Amino acid sequence: MSKDKNPRRVADNEARAKLRMLKTSPQKLNLVAGLIRGQKVEKALIALTFSKKRIALDVKKCLQSAIANAENNHNLDVDELIVSEAYVGKNLTMKRGRPRARGRFGKIMKPFAEVTIVVRQVEEQA
Repeated sequence: MSKDKNPRRVADNEARAKLRMLKTSPQKLNLVAGLIRGQKVEKALIALTFSKKRIALDVKKCLQSAIANAENNHNLDVDELIVSEAYVGKNLTMKRGRPRARGRFGKIMKPFAEVTIVVRQVEEQA
C-alpha cells in the first residue's frame, strides 16, 4: 500500500548534483560553468582549482559531489566521466537600498544563483 518509487530524473549512465543559494549573480556563475562544460572531470577539476574567480571553489564542490554521486550511488567509473551539462539558474534576490540626494532611494540588488552539474559516463574509444 506504499507509493511507487520515483523514477530517475537522469539516464542510467548519468549522475547529478545541485548547489543552491550561491551568493553571486547568475551571469558571473555562468562564466565559470562554461569553463567545465563538455570536459573530462579531471580537466574540469584542474580548471576550477586554478581559476581566479571566487565562485569557482563552490562550483568545484558541486562537481566533486556529482562525481561522488556517480561513484557511490550509481556505480559509474570515475575515469570515464565527462561533464555533460552545467547550467545555471536564478534564485532569490535580496532588495536593499541606500538613501540618496533629494529624498530619493538608491536600489541595491543582491542576487543569488544556483548551479546544476550532470556528469555522464562515456566509454573511451579504443
